[in-house]
Amino acid sequence: MIELNMFKKLMAENNNRLPLLTLDEFFEWNTEEDSIAPNGCDFGHPSIAEIWELMRKLEKRPDVAWIRIELHNDTEIAAYDGKEVLVLEGESPIICTSLSASELETLARCEWLCSGGAEEWNESAMNRLFSCIPPVPDGFHCFAIVWD
Repeated sequence: MIELNMFKKLMAENNNRLPLLTLDEFFEWNTEEDSIAPNGCDFGHPSIAEIWELMRKLEKRPDVAWIRIELHNDTEIAAYDGKEVLVLEGESPIICTSLSASELETLARCEWLCSGGAEEWNESAMNRLFSCIPPVPDGFHCFAIVWD
């Protein structure tokens, strides 16, 4: 999981726009099952470890340029026992791919994820809302795997 000081630095350098996190920055050492798609956590969606494994496999495909985790605005730095703690709240995996939405929904196993499917993101909208966005290669587009 991204280290607290690195998160603070990214936020400060990017006018408090939430960064899109790499899979490792979001999932590694993250054991909070409700830190991604919390509304579905008790309603059948797979574990955080299973979601991470699926996303790692997808990211290795030649028709996928990159995958990042979109953070929800509820992401915060909280105080616990006098110590600052980063509380990540993941909204959606953002997948940069040359696949169509329907192809991606199949490969991303949206039904198994209890997801509502893949929704395309406009590049300019992403740039307004987020930081740390890798380049989108020609012929590729970005989709969010959504739960709501």
